[in-house]
Amino acid sequence: MNQTTSTIYVNETNFFCEVFLDPFNKRIRVDDYRGNTKLLLEKVEELVKKYQAEKLIIKGRREDFITFLEAGLQLEAMVDRYFLGSDAHFFSRFYTSERKRNDHWITEDGIIQSIYQLNPSINQTFPPKEYELKKADENCAEELSSLYKQVFPIYPTPLYDPEYVKKTMVDGTIYYIFTYQGEIVSAASAEINAYYKNAELTDCATLTEHRKYGLMKIILQELEKDLIKNGIFCAYSIARSLSFGMNAALFQLGYSYRGRFMNNCYIYDKLENMNMWVKNLANC
Repeated sequence: MNQTTSTIYVNETNFFCEVFLDPFNKRIRVDDYRGNTKLLLEKVEELVKKYQAEKLIIKGRREDFITFLEAGLQLEAMVDRYFLGSDAHFFSRFYTSERKRNDHWITEDGIIQSIYQLNPSINQTFPPKEYELKKADENCAEELSSLYKQVFPIYPTPLYDPEYVKKTMVDGTIYYIFTYQGEIVSAASAEINAYYKNAELTDCATLTEHRKYGLMKIILQELEKDLIKNGIFCAYSIARSLSFGMNAALFQLGYSYRGRFMNNCYIYDKLENMNMWVKNLANC
């Protein structure tokens, strides 16, 4: 199977759906839909078989909550106000025993409990003057790709490819970076859904030797300011469940935990669980 991600649009008499095919992570995700949910699920099951997916994710609307539950899907996470102010519920189904098996769940429960004991406020720190914060453009694509290669041995999207990074920028994703002596040492992005007015803060990476200055928190705050200027108030971020530091950073930035995706994607060095964090930027 081709390892390139793609989006297909299924237009049938009684329903429509937008489906994200993700062969690298062996999953299929329904990003949008309308119409007859029973027929929709039948079609999606066909796609799962066709593309040999191990996991299905559906971004369900609140009014279809019971429908998906009765169909045997399990709720993994939610995003408040995702659909132009209406909540999204992320339902999943697994197709292999291995994909449903996980040894880290109890450890990750403990991480969340520990994080909620932290002081939720941030002591604002400022890095040394050698660090420069700026918005990235297409000229930064090659160096951004190099940064992601250094930080992540495996990554769920093709960020190692500068052309892919450029494409995300053209499609509306914004990146902020910190440079040190002219080189990018930290970066993150906001992937904007212009139709539903939400954004995923993602692609967070900082070189190990530059992690003591809280660069990522500053970048995420800068991305939030940009989103607010554009009238986007629903922000969410999906963090590796085993990463105490990243989850703690989101908590201290005012994000709330909204669930965990089991064996969601290949990142860092294996198939990992991912935590959902959500923030209403209208309250900032």
